[in-house]
Amino acid sequence: MLDKRQFYINGTWVDPQAGSDFAVINPSTEEPYATISLGGQADTDAAVAAARAAWPSWAQSSKAERLDLMRSILEVYKKRSDEMGETISGEMGAPISMSKASQSGTGTYHIDGFIKTLEEFEFERGLREDAPNDRIIYEPIGVCALITPWNWPMNQIALKVMPAIAAGCTMVLKPSEQSPLSGMLFTEILHEAGVPAGVYNMLNGDGVGVGSQLSAHKDVDMVSFTGSSRAGKLISKSAADTIKRVSLELGGKGANIVFADAAPNAVAQGVARCFNNTGQSCNAPTRMLVERSRYDQAVEEAVAAAEATAVDLANRDGKHIGPLVSEMQFNKVQDLIEVGINEDKAKLVAGGLGRPEGMNRGYFVRPTIFADCTNDMRIMREEIFGPVLGMMPFDTEEEAIAIANDTDYGLTNYVQTTDGEKARRVARQLRTGMVDINGQARSARSPFGGMKQSGNGREGGVWGLEEYLEVKAVGGWPTE
Repeated sequence: MLDKRQFYINGTWVDPQAGSDFAVINPSTEEPYATISLGGQADTDAAVAAARAAWPSWAQSSKAERLDLMRSILEVYKKRSDEMGETISGEMGAPISMSKASQSGTGTYHIDGFIKTLEEFEFERGLREDAPNDRIIYEPIGVCALITPWNWPMNQIALKVMPAIAAGCTMVLKPSEQSPLSGMLFTEILHEAGVPAGVYNMLNGDGVGVGSQLSAHKDVDMVSFTGSSRAGKLISKSAADTIKRVSLELGGKGANIVFADAAPNAVAQGVARCFNNTGQSCNAPTRMLVERSRYDQAVEEAVAAAEATAVDLANRDGKHIGPLVSEMQFNKVQDLIEVGINEDKAKLVAGGLGRPEGMNRGYFVRPTIFADCTNDMRIMREEIFGPVLGMMPFDTEEEAIAIANDTDYGLTNYVQTTDGEKARRVARQLRTGMVDINGQARSARSPFGGMKQSGNGREGGVWGLEEYLEVKAVGGWPTE
């Protein structure tokens, strides 16, 4: 078993001061394969102190120095990208092919994106041409606590660490205790790339411990958190006493609106997107709303797509979905599938309770579809975070928009239609931070984030960089 108990503080790997052992479980086998340490208050204080001490110098570093470091990080990351994919697959169950291409690939994608963003960003600029003595200055906010989830570990780590570095902030990363080894490998990459001591620090811990300690810490200026809406509310309350900035990327319950004139593959594509990463994505389209004239056909297509979705071990190559991350997540998804079965109107048309046939261990779930749902059902309102899709019909464009917006969440919605004007009209009215039309993903450096209980921050591109900056307005700026 791997021994990964150490933390990275002030440029070196150190033993915990107040740690307790925690087993990392391989979700395909349910067997422990690594031991980490969950830090305590002394460890949190040491990491924050290192970041605070390094901040004055790093805050004054030049744009060129930051770019040099980020380019070095990208170079090292590319060399270890396959290793990162293998690590993520082992710790959270993403199939190895998908993990190397997508899970690890997001790291390369976002590091490169923030290099380009920083190259174009001006930290000092004039207010207007008619105000020559006004100056706008963007300054790093300070010490940042970066708390990341288990479902897309490298995606979220890169989306937080890289803009913090680019902005001139110092930081403490707390990866999820469910998928910590990718965070530790990323730390090795930053160390090899030459990150200055104290600029980047990492310690493991759970939300109740290190997460809460960082959120409330008087020497932390900002918390960036990705995870559940429940945890986001607790972090906001904890951070309120010190009036620190809180950036939240939380849950979702995305609606996929399939109009009668949608492309022939729209339903199958929507099912695949819902089941990707075993349904463990906050932006998954888990509510499929289908125009009534196409609804019965859509249910048949969705069932066929679900039945064609293979489920297999994470370490096997191929286009299949893997296990859920943990026993707790497995039990939650099973409980909500049972809730759906017991609903008065919902009709189970694919999948259901238990593991797929032939599997007697591992946190594997049957790809599941419920038809004839209504939007007041728990399975249509709660974020299940598993390969479970709910379908329901609609009659009019206005009704589809109303159903899509009738949720506590507001992260991502999806529109399927070959009518360009309709697509634009609907996208403008959907209350989400992101809308994807006809399966086309948003481009690199597009802002990622939501509305309502899906959060209040944006990650990626210039919007993600500005999260880590304060704006200073200066009058009387000398022009000579």
